[in-house]
Amino acid sequence: MTSESAVLPTLASTTIAVIGLGYVGLPLSAALAEHFDVLGFDIDPKRVAELAAGSDRTGELDDAELQAATRLRFSADTDDLATANVFIVAVPTPITAQRLPDLSPLLAASRTIGARLKRGDVVIYESTVYPGCTEEDCVPVLEEASGLRFNEDFYCGYSPERINPGDRERRVADIVKITSGSTPAAAEFVDALYRKVIRAGTHLAPSIAVAEAAKAVENTQRDVNIALANELALIFKRLSIDTEAVLEAAGTKWNFMPVRPGLVGGHCIGVDPYYLIHRAEQAGHYPELIRAARRINDGMSAHVSGELVKLMALRGIGVVNSRILLLGLSFKENCPDLRNTRVMEIVAELSRYHAAVDVHDPWVDAGEASEEYGVDLCAAPEAGSYDAILITVAHRQFREMGEVGLRRWLKSNGVIFDVRYALRLGESDSRL
Repeated sequence: MTSESAVLPTLASTTIAVIGLGYVGLPLSAALAEHFDVLGFDIDPKRVAELAAGSDRTGELDDAELQAATRLRFSADTDDLATANVFIVAVPTPITAQRLPDLSPLLAASRTIGARLKRGDVVIYESTVYPGCTEEDCVPVLEEASGLRFNEDFYCGYSPERINPGDRERRVADIVKITSGSTPAAAEFVDALYRKVIRAGTHLAPSIAVAEAAKAVENTQRDVNIALANELALIFKRLSIDTEAVLEAAGTKWNFMPVRPGLVGGHCIGVDPYYLIHRAEQAGHYPELIRAARRINDGMSAHVSGELVKLMALRGIGVVNSRILLLGLSFKENCPDLRNTRVMEIVAELSRYHAAVDVHDPWVDAGEASEEYGVDLCAAPEAGSYDAILITVAHRQFREMGEVGLRRWLKSNGVIFDVRYALRLGESDSRL
């Protein structure tokens, strides 16, 4: 093996493989395919077949956008990865039941890439991790699987994803991209690669660890801010003050941050702070504020369930054998994304009170809901059937129905509890 460092690809010679075709990997693949030959790889053959047939169940790309990506092909065959010289990893980075980082998808992807890695190749990670993960956890796997040497035979970069699921206004190319690389030359290559695609521009971080930390901070900051809004909601509920009215009044100050209380789920905000917490504690620091924010946000499902039961009791509605309709299962409005949804915690809590709970969500695929959470979605709620409605996700369909439309599903004395301010003040019987 030569002692000279391998030569990086040129942009003209770049062929890309994107590993993971979910909410991040698929739109990124299509954007890259406007300039490069791209292989979209996923370990799920059903997902690959669906995309090859021109359909995306996540709704991130419509059929026309998929058909327009003529330089993008899909595969579940690991042998096809050998054609690439740039690998971009966009696999999930979940947490365990003990709320510790679960790197198994990331390390499995690294092993798969390592077995096909060649001299001069570049591996770029987009999955959210803690600072140091790329070089300390992923690189050794790449070296072991390939027999190659880091920064001599192959190079790495980190460019954290900034996809906002369901957002049709801010697409991949419209959001500034942080880039980084394991050597100055690798960093410039990674930055140049993304500059070809990202109209909003790039920000070249001084190191991979800085780029990793920046991503963790983005989501941790939002988690802490939502926790503040949630704690304010808990306080103002005890004071019989409407939280939304308070926040609207406070929002008239130019520098007030417009954050609202609610359930914190999804693939980022409810997960990523635990990666930073883990790394901080490894370094000997106990992050009290971040942990407190997580406790508050993780406790909101139980709080919402309890408030609904109290509301029903105050109206003389017994929860045992009652019928309750939950509106929304996805983790955010106008999006089918079910990852880390907190709505199922509410379903479980209300079921413990022996209530019959239906869940209605016009955005979510019924088969995916059944497969992921064992819940059978209610496709068409029956008029006049429910003792209570809990608005858990403010989908536009629910907003458009308004109070009159939603109350048609209720019994004559039924109540509406609005978690997400889908209705105006006074239109629901209670709200967060």
